[in-house]
Amino acid sequence: MTLGQKQRLFNELMAEWHHWVMKQGIYRLTDGDAYRDYRVHGWPGEKKGYGRRWSCHKWKLARDYNLFLLVGGKWKYQTSTKAHKPLGLKWESMHDLCAWGGWFNDGNHYSFKHKGYR
Repeated sequence: MTLGQKQRLFNELMAEWHHWVMKQGIYRLTDGDAYRDYRVHGWPGEKKGYGRRWSCHKWKLARDYNLFLLVGGKWKYQTSTKAHKPLGLKWESMHDLCAWGGWFNDGNHYSFKHKGYR
């Protein structure tokens, strides 16, 4: 699968996943980090700015989300990996390429595997 094909599939599955999250009724998401522009973060393999050298964000194959959970009628911002786990497990169930960052203590990270990275 080419990078472009992966990027398109990633976006399609992200939309489907996001819709599933909203339908649960107890979660709300806002955007965190998505594409990491090479002018700020360097090319894949280059360490510049924050983040990892081989981040899938640099290939447009990762997104970070801010999670809010409905607790007692109010939306509470969640910072724990544990709070993201049901969403991460759903994401990983959608395709063999789907990877969730909760397995490496980055619970708000949802990505596609690419060149051995996630």
